[in-house]
Amino acid sequence: MSQYVAAIDQGTTSTRCMIFDHDGAVVSVGQKEHQQIFPRAGWVEHDALEIWGNTREVVGQALARSDVGPADVVAVGITNQRETAVVWDRATGRPVHNAIVWQDTRTTTIIEELGRLGGGANRYKDTVGLPLATYFAGPKVRWILDNVDGVRERAERGELLMGTIDSWLIWNMTGGPDGGQHLTDVSNASRTMLMDYRTLAWDESIAEEMGIPVSMLPEIRSNSEEYGRGRPSGFLAGVPIAGSLGDQQAATFGQVCFARGMAKNTYGTGNFMLLNTGEEAVRSENGLLTTLCYQLGTAKPVYALEGSIAVTGSLVQWVRDNLGLISAAPEIEDLARSVEDNGGAYVVPAFSGLFAPHWRADARGAVVGLTRFVTKGHLARAVLEATAYQTREVLDAMNADSGVDLTELRVDGGMVGNELLMQFQADLLDVPVIRPRIAETTALGAAYAAGLAVGFWSDLDELTAKWSEDRRWEPRMPAEERERNYRNWQKAVTKSLDWVDEDVS
Repeated sequence: MSQYVAAIDQGTTSTRCMIFDHDGAVVSVGQKEHQQIFPRAGWVEHDALEIWGNTREVVGQALARSDVGPADVVAVGITNQRETAVVWDRATGRPVHNAIVWQDTRTTTIIEELGRLGGGANRYKDTVGLPLATYFAGPKVRWILDNVDGVRERAERGELLMGTIDSWLIWNMTGGPDGGQHLTDVSNASRTMLMDYRTLAWDESIAEEMGIPVSMLPEIRSNSEEYGRGRPSGFLAGVPIAGSLGDQQAATFGQVCFARGMAKNTYGTGNFMLLNTGEEAVRSENGLLTTLCYQLGTAKPVYALEGSIAVTGSLVQWVRDNLGLISAAPEIEDLARSVEDNGGAYVVPAFSGLFAPHWRADARGAVVGLTRFVTKGHLARAVLEATAYQTREVLDAMNADSGVDLTELRVDGGMVGNELLMQFQADLLDVPVIRPRIAETTALGAAYAAGLAVGFWSDLDELTAKWSEDRRWEPRMPAEERERNYRNWQKAVTKSLDWVDEDVS
């Protein structure tokens, strides 16, 4: 009987189930989008019950589109949008509010209040590796406790649980109100602003200062071990749930960046570059995050430096859905190719402020350099180039923090099919950009972690041998042109700053 590993990839815009064979090849896929809820400018929410329903549906789709039955699946891994926060009733399984998404900026006041206690944006950085920012999950939970009637009292009575989406799915998959396991993994826990990255334990003093009862917090586990099994009446009944990683750590794992100094960049809703720093947690002095990369069972944790960019692929969606310049995302490449360059136009997509390396919640999106010469083709090109420029900013910070210049960049995610963007990225970074044979490495990383835990794959060397290159882009832009373009981008960024104040949000 053939055996397989399933991965549930719960992302910002959709949920997928991918089934992999022993070679790491995709056997089948199920996918379904979920609603994006925008109650106010800067607010982004998801319906956690919709996500749970979609998860069950896409697993059924993946199984139905193959000859694989639940009995053939030896393990399931989970990967998820990381900082999105859910609070739910432990007795009923009902969320008390929509999930607050990682892009959401409503916690600005909470962040400012915490900063005024001392230390400013770096108040917790020595403990959690993160600056104070609206990005992270802990303040989102605090907002729910403070703003939904009766919720704080229920939390203090021990009636409520909190978690990122991995916790929500694992709890439901293992029984929900009937014995569901309330767990998270080190990579997701490291994105809450509540976990000490050295001890891999919750810092109760930070939780108290943030106003979050410790009774709400899930147990922290490694990324590769058996957490529990699918509930007997469920869609993966009896299957070990054995891997869990935040989406960007999962992509790093799927890109087999197991050696210190290896890096990958994922081009999705946002962009996320991770550099493996080995067993050393490197404190960033240049606007990056110190984060957990992965921990396998009882082995020592592996750390990473991360540059998180809020808006890249979602900028293309905005051009499609809000402006109507294209009817499908892939069309932007043809539109951008209709012109030779950006015509002097630059788009700074600070829809949720600017993340790494700036961390400016007061920034908002800007289009600068406009003249009568600029066409929709130039704007399409500027939209794609914005992703590459933001990546250059992060790479410069990463080189400065690590002390070692990156020599190549492994890339993955939905946007890496855009060859115009990939060539411009190589030109702007002045290093080769390499796309693997399996570009959707996020789900693959979750599958790898789960398969390792149950012995489906033997070790990291076996996984490394499975990686293969699909396409490589070599830099070819003259240095003078590269630096002139980048200098203009940096000027454009300054025009997006200091926009938000008491009157403008």
